[in-house]
Amino acid sequence: MFRTALRNVFAHKARLLMTVLAVMLGVAFVSGTLVFTNTISDALQKSSAKGFDHVDVAVAPGWKDAEGDKLGEAHELTAAMVEDSARVPGAARAIGVVTGFTAMADRDGKLIGDGFQSQGGNYWGTDDPRYPLTEGHAPKGADEILIDAETAKRTGYQVGDTVRMSVDGPVLEPVVAGVFTTDDGNVAAGGSLVLFDTATAQKLFDKEGTFDEIAVKAKDGVSDAALRAELDKALPAGAVETTTGTKLAEDQASMIASSMEGMKQSLLVFAGIALFVGTFIIANTFTMLVAQRTRELALMRAVGASRRQVTRSVLLEAFVVGAVAAVVGLLTGIGIGAGLQALMGTFDASVPAGPLVVTPGTVGTAFAVGVLITMLAAWLPGRRAAKIPPVAAMSSVHAKATTRSLVLRNTLGALVSGAGIAVVLAATTMSGTDGQAPMGIGAVLLIIGVFILTPLLSRPLIAAAAPVLRVFGVSGKLARQNSVRDPRRTAATASALMIGLTLITGMTVVAGSLQNAIDKMAASSIEADYVVSMANGNWLSPDVERALKQSDGVTATSPLRNAAVRIDGGTDSVTGVDGASIGELTDFPVLDGAFEVTGTRVVVDQETAEEYGWKAGSRFTLTYEDGRKQELAVAGVYEGNEMFRGIMLDTATLAPHQSDPLDMQVMVKTSGGASDAVKDGLVEALGTNPGIKVKDKKDISNELASTLTLVLNMVYGLLAMAVLVAVLGVVNTLAMSVFERSQEIGMLRAIGLDRKGVKRMVRLESLVISLFGGVLGIGLGVFFGWAAGRLVGSTVATYELILPWDRLAVFLLLSGAVGILAALWPARRAARLNVLGAIKAE
Repeated sequence: MFRTALRNVFAHKARLLMTVLAVMLGVAFVSGTLVFTNTISDALQKSSAKGFDHVDVAVAPGWKDAEGDKLGEAHELTAAMVEDSARVPGAARAIGVVTGFTAMADRDGKLIGDGFQSQGGNYWGTDDPRYPLTEGHAPKGADEILIDAETAKRTGYQVGDTVRMSVDGPVLEPVVAGVFTTDDGNVAAGGSLVLFDTATAQKLFDKEGTFDEIAVKAKDGVSDAALRAELDKALPAGAVETTTGTKLAEDQASMIASSMEGMKQSLLVFAGIALFVGTFIIANTFTMLVAQRTRELALMRAVGASRRQVTRSVLLEAFVVGAVAAVVGLLTGIGIGAGLQALMGTFDASVPAGPLVVTPGTVGTAFAVGVLITMLAAWLPGRRAAKIPPVAAMSSVHAKATTRSLVLRNTLGALVSGAGIAVVLAATTMSGTDGQAPMGIGAVLLIIGVFILTPLLSRPLIAAAAPVLRVFGVSGKLARQNSVRDPRRTAATASALMIGLTLITGMTVVAGSLQNAIDKMAASSIEADYVVSMANGNWLSPDVERALKQSDGVTATSPLRNAAVRIDGGTDSVTGVDGASIGELTDFPVLDGAFEVTGTRVVVDQETAEEYGWKAGSRFTLTYEDGRKQELAVAGVYEGNEMFRGIMLDTATLAPHQSDPLDMQVMVKTSGGASDAVKDGLVEALGTNPGIKVKDKKDISNELASTLTLVLNMVYGLLAMAVLVAVLGVVNTLAMSVFERSQEIGMLRAIGLDRKGVKRMVRLESLVISLFGGVLGIGLGVFFGWAAGRLVGSTVATYELILPWDRLAVFLLLSGAVGILAALWPARRAARLNVLGAIKAE
């Protein structure tokens, strides 16, 4: 039976090619994902470990206990502590570390990095071992800086050039004194690192005389643990926290592995979808191969082969196909992993260089996936093959599916679909997080149910295309009849395309509706023309609002100033605003009372009011960070959103209790409204500071939606693999169908159907099947988009369903294009059949 299985594989190698390709693509996706994520994770871990080469023990400030009603705060690391650390037994040196956000502009005045990756720090003395200089000298005074080699390469800055930059304050224009190398992950990700001398860094980062951390290096032969024990003895107990460099490296490696795990799981989900689609192709192929070998299999049974042996022979064929696909898929996946690593640089997300990592687990996974998926998909056709009675050897026609089997299938499909719909509808009544798992379960059940029902659905839906197909005469009529001749085959072919389009359509509907919700949120709640903030989301100096107030054309401003407080014994936060201007700068629906922020009168959002049991007129006592208490009154309850929520009170009331007031954002209203000229004027008023963003409503909306757009584009790209596999399925089914119907096609040619007519017939058949899958996929996608939107709407008040009709039409046209393209080779093959040879075909 093994020799028979091998003979059948080689005899049908052309027909199995598409199956091999489908499995190979899935395996390549899986192995490529594993190779890529393992390679990047390994490179980042090794790079981060290098960053701790100069740190055997890190000393961080301890946390003070809260005193009375005051909120706790961190201790300070002083210069004396650095000196004490350097003198402990076993310490080779101690370096005081200061870091903070530093916005550096390129030659065009634009911020380097995305804000979060733009960092600054201190260069220790004249020869800092952490940052080897490649040219220039250590910075001296506030007018000199060092820049990293990658930033110098990207921007073209050289020693002696003047650079525009900002550190939470006015624009600075220091000179580049030197260039250094670093393994800093932010730099590898496209950001920048600027170094000042220690005194300048402390002054700029508001750390005068203190440090964020002390990095201690051990002498040769002294262990991390021994050095840490000595530091714990020498430094004030409770004032510091010590951690070994080994532990820091392990924690960093664990964090990197954890972050890569999320990416790996996401990519593997899409690989799983591609493989799931591929199972339809495998099952379809082996079903057709079994049907074409009815007489052969029946003769095997007649000469003594048992049912188990017949099934085993089909599974052996699947094993060979899966093994070949796994080998090719693994090699392709390794290439994909290498290619993705190289492509990272084109997306401004360069990563440290490192060797390609192909683990035994990746190899084992590739073979397990390729072989098991193929054998599982071929198992049902193998069982059907074993059931062929020996008497079937007298005829080449195997018994068709009985009416009873179709009734059972339709009943099961209806039950599973009904259960899926019920679970999805139930999930829409839950809150966002609670409904996610039921929604996923219901979606899977519904997709499976629709797949089971697809043979039943194929007849009425394809019949709906009959009026259009009549335009093509005999070819159109034959195409319609061929499409419904074997409903199971049509179902398996169309379902592969249906799954890909279901996911693409659902994501598009949700993304479009969410984009509309974000636009409405920005438009409805913000009356200000501009919102000013730091590029990295950090605090703004109050000087920014003062500068904006004095700008020409500015009619109203208000900061948004966060402060930690205590309410009812628990920690919460409040937002300080300009009570006189906030009503002019925002527009919130007021649910109770009035939107009045002045003196001790505050407004709260609906969720906060419900949490504390407040309403308009309620009074409560609040404890500020300085420990002082104050009784406040709720003037009104407003409807909050993702951008604005919580307790708002007047900055005049809040400021006396803050030792270092800082603003999150500043809202600005101008007399001329939003325009490029006004925006340029505000930017100029702030000194053309690269660290500060001036955003209008559209900018805010685009910023909020940028992540959504990026994710959607990634999903489109990843799901394209599933659609490609579906295309291979259509090609495979049509090619094998042409072979199966060789005699029939020969007869059609003999009685007058020309080659163009044959081509048209095959193409129309493919088009009808593809459009059938497209209609099902788009329909299911819209339903899932609506259902998922109900979950999103439970947390985003402005969400409403928006159907992107233009994109849905494009998806339907693309499904038709898939059908036409997939039919090119099978149609050409059918048209080239020799008439006499086809008529005599068995």
